[in-house]
This record gives sequence, structure tokens and C-alpha cells, in this order.
Amino acid sequence: MLGLVSLLMDTSSELIYSLLPVFLVTVMGASAFMVGLIEGVAEATAAIGKGFSGVLSDWLGRRKLLAAAGYGLSALTKPMFPLAGTAAQLFAARFLDRIGKGLRDSPRDALIADITPPEHAGAAYGIRQALDSTGAFAGPLLAMVLMVLYANNFRAVFWWAVLPAALSVALIVFGVQDSQRVASVEPKARSSFDAAAFVRLPARSWVAIGTCLIYTLARFSEAFLVLKAQSAGLALALLPLVYVWMSLIFALIATPAGILSDRIGRPKVLLAGIGILLIADLTLAFAPGLAGVWLGVGLWGAYLGLTQGLLSALIADTAPTDQRGTAFGFMNVVTGLGLLMASLGAGWLWGVYGPSATFEAGAIFAAIAAASMAWRINWRAKPGP
Repeated sequence: MLGLVSLLMDTSSELIYSLLPVFLVTVMGASAFMVGLIEGVAEATAAIGKGFSGVLSDWLGRRKLLAAAGYGLSALTKPMFPLAGTAAQLFAARFLDRIGKGLRDSPRDALIADITPPEHAGAAYGIRQALDSTGAFAGPLLAMVLMVLYANNFRAVFWWAVLPAALSVALIVFGVQDSQRVASVEPKARSSFDAAAFVRLPARSWVAIGTCLIYTLARFSEAFLVLKAQSAGLALALLPLVYVWMSLIFALIATPAGILSDRIGRPKVLLAGIGILLIADLTLAFAPGLAGVWLGVGLWGAYLGLTQGLLSALIADTAPTDQRGTAFGFMNVVTGLGLLMASLGAGWLWGVYGPSATFEAGAIFAAIAAASMAWRINWRAKPGP
């Protein structure tokens, strides 16, 4: 049910976001650096909100309340996009939408851990990611059709995002229940709602959070994939196909990757994923024409499918029951700030040196992340004294 909630909200969001980078550049006159700034600040805002909501959900013992509030706020922002007249107003809409995301994601992910047997955590997060990614390609596909029907009228297309967002809110309000096991814990036995909540996380959770950060620094906003396709000559009305293709591969791989990680361990699957990101970046940097773009975007989707659900499962594996929200929250804060730095760097490289330099830098960070994970696997495989 939580996966279906994500599917509907992602359909709504990606209907807008698959077009937003080009709308900013071609209609609002924004630069590539401005696109990176908006995307980075938006994701960092969401990340900070996730830290707050994660700790709060542990303290309240009420995951659904915060998740529903977050989905509701995101739904309320959707009419702001077609009504915006300046880049600053779009920035405000994106900012408020990401506050909603910040409220919902950590409690939702902790709720999944609350109701899932540990031996099936990879499969559970893979299923949610697959449904989420189904929305991520349904939204751009719908955007592409609507762009044709409305003769490239961005604002008319943006209005359609309101409907799936409203359905998403209705579904979580009436179709999702809190975990009774967590809600029934006495308030005095719950994790405290204070800044020190992060410090009390066990060492194994910190290792998992560090892994998530390294993987985040190796990527940047997918908005740059859309800009790359545009620079390679893809027609304006077809640009949402970039998200469609990437998200389709993501959705197909996420659940099998989660199930595989339950069987052979998370690190091996994560290593395969970061290796594919390295190849994707090199392809996008050097392969010519639209054929190179489609291959690179497909590989990028495969990377996401092999890693994103597993990173969440790593946190679920290592966090105590009464600190799951806190662990997910801090992971999201750290990775959101990492995504901010990566997106700003990508925008600066794009503006100064061109698209190839952006993806070359991504390949370097992917290689560092791959070496780190390979070292971890080898270290864990060594016999004890």
C-alpha cells in the first residue's frame, strides 16, 4: 500500500520534474548552474526535513501521521507550478514540495522496517522502490503525451499533476495503518526527541550511513540527464522519455536486486551497482549522439535499481527498532547534503567546461565509491586472528 502511495505521488511529481529543467532554461531563462542550485537546494531541504521527521516519528511512535502530513503538503504545492511566473516562484514551489518529502520519507521507510521480517528487508524495500519507479516513468510518459496534446504548453501540462497527488493523499489516509508494535511502546521507553538522538545510534548504523554518503557523492540530480538529451538533439516534446526509460529500468531491477541481496548480502550487489554507474558516466561523457544518451540513461537506471532500495535496507539492517526513524532521518540528511554538493558541482562543470566534464567527474567519484565497497567486501572476507 505504501508503494502504491509512492507510485501516485511520483507520477504527479515526475510529470512536472521531467519538464522542469527545460522549462527553467527555455521559458524562464535560467542557467544550468541555476538548475543545479534549485535541484540541490530542494533535495537538501528534503534531507534536513527527513532528519527532523525521523527523530520525531521515533519519539511519537506515530509514523503514519507524519507521512500523511508530508504527502498532503506536497499535494498542495502542485498548483503552484503552473501558476508560477518567475524562476523564484518555481524555486519556492520546489522548496515547499521538498519540505513535504522531508516530512514523509523517513517515517514511511521506518514503518516498512517495522512491519517487515528482517530476512526479507531487501525484498520489501525493492518492492517499494519498484512501485515508486513505476510512477517515475508513468509521470514523464504522461507528460510527453500531454505536451503533444497541448502543443508544448508547459503550464497546461503541469495542471494534470494535481489529480494523482490528491489520490496519493487519500490512499495513505484511508488505506495505511501504523505498526501497532511501535505505537504501543510506552512514551518513556521511546527514543528522546533531541539533537543527541543521532549520537546514540550504534556504530554499525554509522557505517551504513557512511556507505550511503559515498554512493550519493558519486551521482547528481537526474535533471542533468534531461539536459544532456536536449544538448544531443532530442525534441522538446520527447524529453520526458529520458525519465521514462531510466525509471523503467529502475523499476524492473529494484525488486530482483533486493531479493538477491537478501540471499548473497548487500555489499556485492551494491558493488555491481556502482560499477554500472561508472560505465554510465563514461558512456554519457564520450559516446556520441542520442544512441550514447539512451545507453547511458539506461545504465543509470540500472545503477539506481541495484542500489537505492539496498541502501535503505542497510539502514533497516543496522538500526534498533526504537531508533529506525532517527537512522533513516540522519541517513537522509547526510545524503541530501551530499546530493547538494554533487548537483552544484555538476552545474558548475556543465557551465564552465560542458556536459562531458560533468559526467567525467561523476565517473571519478563512482570509481572511488567502487574501490571503497570492494575494500569493504575484501576486509569482511578476511579470516579472523
